Amino acid sequence: MSRTSVIPFGPQHAAFLEPFHLKLQVEEEVVVGAEMSFGYNHRGMEYAMAQDFKRTQFLCERVCGICSFHHSSAYVQTMERLFGIEAPERAKLVRMIMMEAQRLTSHLLALGHIAETVGYENMFMQFFREREEVMTLVNRISGGRVHYSMNAIGGIRKDVTYEGLKDIGETMDRLEPRLLDLRSIVRKDRTLRKRLIGVGVLSKEAAFDWCTVGPTSRGSGLPHDIRLTGFDGYGVNGVKFRPIYYDEGDCYARTMVRMDEVIQSVDLIRQGINLMRDGPFLNAVKGNPPAADAYGRVEAPRGELMYWVRGKNEVQLDRIKLRTPALVNVPAVSAMIKGARVADVGPITVSVDPCICCTDR
Repeated sequence: MSRTSVIPFGPQHAAFLEPFHLKLQVEEEVVVGAEMSFGYNHRGMEYAMAQDFKRTQFLCERVCGICSFHHSSAYVQTMERLFGIEAPERAKLVRMIMMEAQRLTSHLLALGHIAETVGYENMFMQFFREREEVMTLVNRISGGRVHYSMNAIGGIRKDVTYEGLKDIGETMDRLEPRLLDLRSIVRKDRTLRKRLIGVGVLSKEAAFDWCTVGPTSRGSGLPHDIRLTGFDGYGVNGVKFRPIYYDEGDCYARTMVRMDEVIQSVDLIRQGINLMRDGPFLNAVKGNPPAADAYGRVEAPRGELMYWVRGKNEVQLDRIKLRTPALVNVPAVSAMIKGARVADVGPITVSVDPCICCTDR
């Protein structure tokens, strides 16, 4: 009869980019249970963001560096609903382009992280080489590699010039063939397939029960994507989009969702450039938020990101609440790793692309 042992996994571990703790219950090499501990990155962000609604459009980007523009987009969208205004079409398309550029940087980081976790160091470097090109591009466009600070309530703070749009298009033209080559490797490589296929399976029903979102849910056959609601530029007439999903529910399916979405992001950026027309890019707001509440949501790289705000006719907000995708995705790891080998805990955890800064806030 095998004896159950308890093995600590984290908070400091080579497979984790950020700290959280797994207490694994193991029989020989098989995980039979797990407990999770969070809170290592808690910063009291929601309280700080409620102090000044104008400063919050910059502060909310500091919740998470990998999806910073999605946080600010969700916040300004919520405030626009609270004020009863709508951003101009040009601003919506710029937001879409920048959100897809950030999805590229986030997914390429996640893909590189998965490759590194299974011991594929060369592929890790290739993913990060392409990611660096996108990071350099957004730095040229916005002035920041991580925090773009382009959003404003009512539109965007600064427009993207014709030269900037041309630069984005040329970068996508250079990037696309290299990304297609990487996708071909991910599809065929024996090392990745052996380490990821059939590992960390989350069924469609379990994904629904755990309320997973983003690539985690789409890797389990749930075609749920907030971009289908048409927020910001995704609702502009002429933008074509359909969610990518796989039915297998394993680590490989979640990896392929991200790999395919990288190619899709390039296409959406091109669509945004082609649909761009001259016009205003900001409908400025005056006064303080009314005593009402509103919510907004966007499809961040890890899934649905939701903001809820209540105003009180003052600069200070009565309350702001955000639900990040990692908050619902990371707990599902405990279901994925049950029955897995200890050696597979790292790849399984990394396959949901855990963001602990978002989870802890």
